[in-house]
Amino acid sequence: MPKYVIEREIPGAGQIPPEQLKAISQTSCGVLSNLGPQIQWVHSYVTENKIYCIYNAPNEEMVREHAKQGGFPANSVSRVTSIIDPTTAE
Repeated sequence: MPKYVIEREIPGAGQIPPEQLKAISQTSCGVLSNLGPQIQWVHSYVTENKIYCIYNAPNEEMVREHAKQGGFPANSVSRVTSIIDPTTAE
């Protein structure tokens, strides 16, 4: 299944308290449940002013529908074409 990186511009994201991150995560999981098993949230990276999310989904449209239903920004959605790590150098 294709993998996507979603860039969400959220000023002050790095200062969001844990209880609010939990609530955001619960909203996301609820939307995912409604959309069905073909879209999966892998994990997210929270930085100072952005959240980068990794999703498995059949297409970009489904990723954007998740954002729309959850009320999350999806400023950029990019399909991952390759994954590399230190073992790639071996």
